[in-house]
Amino acid sequence: MKTTQAGDVVLVTGATSGLGKACAEHLAACGYRVYGTGRRPSAPETAGVTLLAMDVSDDGSVKDAVRTVLDREGRIDAVLCNAGYGIAGPVEETPMSEAKAQFETNFFGTLRTIQAVLPDMRRSGRGCILVVGSMAGLAAVPFQAMYSATKFALEGLVEALRLETRAFGIRCAVVEPGDHRTGFTEARRKTAVPGSPYAEAMGRSLGVMEAEERNGADPQEMARLVERLLRKRRLRVRYMVGPGFQKLAMMLKRILPSRTFEWIIALYDKV
Repeated sequence: MKTTQAGDVVLVTGATSGLGKACAEHLAACGYRVYGTGRRPSAPETAGVTLLAMDVSDDGSVKDAVRTVLDREGRIDAVLCNAGYGIAGPVEETPMSEAKAQFETNFFGTLRTIQAVLPDMRRSGRGCILVVGSMAGLAAVPFQAMYSATKFALEGLVEALRLETRAFGIRCAVVEPGDHRTGFTEARRKTAVPGSPYAEAMGRSLGVMEAEERNGADPQEMARLVERLLRKRRLRVRYMVGPGFQKLAMMLKRILPSRTFEWIIALYDKV
C-alpha cells in the first residue's frame, strides 16, 4: 500500500477549532495541501489551510465540499474525519432530538464524508481514512452516554471499512484521543432537567471530567500522531493518544472483570 506524503491532498473535517485545527495546521506546516472544513469558517484560509464551508449533517453540503477539492486538486489522498461535538445528560432525561442530533453529526457525518471520498480513492487505488473516535468509545462515560455511543459506533464502522477497502489500497484506522486542552469542554451541551434526581451525581462526575479536560494533553500530540499515521504503509485498527493514566485505564478494561472496572470508574467519576 502507498503512503501519504508531503505534497499530497488531505481533507480535515471540523478544522476550525480544537484537535481538527491543530491537525490541519500541523499537516500544512509539514507540506501537505490541506483543506479544512467547518460549518461557518471565518476566513478562506488560515495557517496554510484552505477552509471550506461544510456541514457534515447535510448530504449536499458534504458532496459539494468534496467535489470542490476534487475539482481543484484532482484527487484526495487522505481524510481525517474529526467533526463532532459532545452532549452531557442522564440517559433517562436526554431528549430524543438531542440524541439523534448527536448521532447525525458524530456518526452519520463521518459516514457521509467517507462515502463521498471513497469512489475517487477506490478508482485511484490508494488513500488513507483516519476517523477520530475517543477513549470514550472504548469505555463509556457516565452522563455522556450518547457521545460514547457515537464513538463506539465509529469503532465498528472502521473495523468493517478496513476489510472492505483494503483490496483497493485504502488504509483506515481510528484515532482514540483522551483528554486534550481544547474548547471541547466549553462547547459541550448539557441536557439538564431542573430538579433531576441525577443532578448531584452528574455535577460531581462532570466536574471531575472537565477538570481533567482542561489539564489534558497538548493537541500537538494528536497532530504529530496523525502525521505519522499518514506516512505509515500499514495501519493498525486503532491508536490511542492522550494522558498515560487514561491509556492505562483502557488497557485495564481488557483484562479486569467488568464489575471491577465499573467500580474503578465509579470511584474516579464520583458517581
